[in-house]
Amino acid sequence: MKYIYSLALLSCLVFWSSCRNDFESSPNTGNLSFSQDTVYLDTVFTNIGSSTRNIKVYNRSDDDIIIPTIRLEKGESSEYRLNVDGLPGKSFENIQILAKDSIFVFIETTINIDDFPNPTFDFLYEDKILFDTGGNQQDVDLVTLVQDAIFLFPQRFDDGTIETLNLGQDPNDPENDILIEGFILEDSELTFTNEKPYVIYGYAAVANGKTINFQPGSRVHFHENSGILVAAQATLKSLGLPSSDPELLENQIIFEGDRLEPSFSEIPGQWGALWLTGGSTNHEFEYTTIKNSSVGILMDGLDGTQSLSLKNVQIYNNSNYGLLARNSFVRGENVVINNSGQSSLACSFGGDYEFNHSTFTNYWTNGFRVFPTVQIDNFIQTGETTFEVNPMSAIFNNCIIYGNERREFNIFENTDEAFVFSFNNCLLKFEDVSGDFEEDENYNFEGPFYQGTVLNADPMFFNTSLNDFNIETGTSGADGIGDILISNQVPFDINGSSRSSLPDAGAYESVTFPED
Repeated sequence: MKYIYSLALLSCLVFWSSCRNDFESSPNTGNLSFSQDTVYLDTVFTNIGSSTRNIKVYNRSDDDIIIPTIRLEKGESSEYRLNVDGLPGKSFENIQILAKDSIFVFIETTINIDDFPNPTFDFLYEDKILFDTGGNQQDVDLVTLVQDAIFLFPQRFDDGTIETLNLGQDPNDPENDILIEGFILEDSELTFTNEKPYVIYGYAAVANGKTINFQPGSRVHFHENSGILVAAQATLKSLGLPSSDPELLENQIIFEGDRLEPSFSEIPGQWGALWLTGGSTNHEFEYTTIKNSSVGILMDGLDGTQSLSLKNVQIYNNSNYGLLARNSFVRGENVVINNSGQSSLACSFGGDYEFNHSTFTNYWTNGFRVFPTVQIDNFIQTGETTFEVNPMSAIFNNCIIYGNERREFNIFENTDEAFVFSFNNCLLKFEDVSGDFEEDENYNFEGPFYQGTVLNADPMFFNTSLNDFNIETGTSGADGIGDILISNQVPFDINGSSRSSLPDAGAYESVTFPED
């Protein structure tokens, strides 16, 4: 009886549903609505795919409808690709939207600028998505700015393997060498101009004894796991100039990732590093911005004499370090580093360092951070109880060291070698709430290592989330605490403003903030 009852019930349902007419879809009447009428796919480099964008198509009527056709106006020749409610293609037929419901349309593109006649370095590529035909036709505009670029990349061989750089023997596996995807730049490729942006895949290596030059206004973009590697006796010169337009930064040299969409503009870890290997020397950076890397600058010294000069340099959004220098000779003025997964500045394994009027901060919010903004040490551990130690000198004058943790600098000293440090007329954050460092002379803030230094006063930065470290006149803890003898050596701040007779600490001279 139970079986007969179930069969009868199923038969009734089938009969009832076949008699209903509300499962039938009506033709589209041209009354679709859209989440947006124009889709901007941001700027893309030629031959690099865009991010995927989407729109929602709404049927706000009380009836299910059928859209006879959805297609790109340029048809199969269009450079756009669609996915309509889970179906990929460039044209679609009889797409249903239920009453009071919607569907997604996803859009992406990859465009080769060479496919177009007489293109400029930048041009707009446009198309439309057409919904239905005739009097019921509606459309959504698609717009993409395509930018030409110079692409540098390792060779791909006939067997499918990719050109690599040999970094030497793997200490953990002596039978194998360390290989990374990369290539050696030709002499003709060692000067980067501002005519077109550059896009680098893999590590572009500067050969022994060569110099790579970046001219004012150069723009260098790196693909994932890419960077620049400067070999022994080679040199990197990134010498920008002041810019008249603070938005355009026409003379600034900028190193960043190759994703140009606004959603990627502040994402750390998109590329590798500017790697100044052991034995390379005489590096100079001026009016340069480095952003969104794993390590902004990795400086490997050999004996503390390999030199790096930084003037008016900004390094932001590093998944590990902003500047990691090992046993090197570094001089910096008007340097700003922020937002690092570990430390913004690490002076490691000894060396000789001096920074004047620089702002080192770390307002990392992408995860848990255990390292301070600035870390200074002169040794590495080589065994369970053995260490390799180098002399250390680290001098900070008129600087700010701050962040969103309680203690924003650490000093790790091995007394087997000379260890000299001082913070003069600086603003530091170091909150020892449990008194763990009261007996450590390196943290005696009343002693000779900290002359004129202010502790834990709020610097009143303008906007740390936007990497804007301007400070406010009259309210900033860094206002007027600088040593004029140092400011006379660095008379202009990173904005190009003159320093006053009562100079401030940090890279920025204080200003009056606009009212909200």
